Amino acid sequence: MSLKQTIENEYKNALKSKDKNKISTYRLILSSIKDLDIVNRSGPNKKDTDDEDIKKLLKKMVKQRTESIDIYKKNNRADLLKVEQNEYDILISFLPKQLSDEETKKICLDIIVKLKANSVKDMGKVMGELKKTHTDTIDFAKAGLLIKELLNK
Repeated sequence: MSLKQTIENEYKNALKSKDKNKISTYRLILSSIKDLDIVNRSGPNKKDTDDEDIKKLLKKMVKQRTESIDIYKKNNRADLLKVEQNEYDILISFLPKQLSDEETKKICLDIIVKLKANSVKDMGKVMGELKKTHTDTIDFAKAGLLIKELLNK
């Protein structure tokens, strides 16, 4: 079953259970997927929207929610924080499990040793290798900070 079908099924289940929070989040996701379908069908590079496209879209949405959550925490907006957190939880459930900070640090260190990187100038090589091997499982914003920290030692 494709990721889009899974999301559509979850949306139908939310409608049956009359869970307003889930319904609005699934509508938001499905609407974004339809927009992505339209973009993919038009223009010079016509193609069907696949699971990888949807994962990229979901990651982008997760990043937006993460930024909003940080802002709402700083400004003590518990009402808005709860809504964003619910959306975040639903979005993240469709993505592969992310590695912990410790696991990410170990992988980054292994790649640095493997490539014999020794300064921040080598950061691009390290990030490139990381993207080849761990596209779905690592948060690259965190990884970038970790790599910079490890290379500055």
